[in-house]
Amino acid sequence: MKTAVSIPDDIFERAERLASQERRSRSEVYAVALDEYLARHAQDEVTDSMNQVCDEIGGNDDAFLAAAGRRVLAATEW
Repeated sequence: MKTAVSIPDDIFERAERLASQERRSRSEVYAVALDEYLARHAQDEVTDSMNQVCDEIGGNDDAFLAAAGRRVLAATEW
């Protein structure tokens, strides 16, 4: 898909340098950058996927494991 966007000159120049250094096309650099951005900011998709897996494998009635899992998830940066 082709599209046109406006970006600040300094970002464009940095992206051009990176593309040249990595021997990638400008399109590839922008596509990878946008994909990474979306992955970091689409937390609902991650949560939905995790919920679906949990539904498929069933719940765990072990209170200790459930509490430990909640602590780990709360301390994890998404």
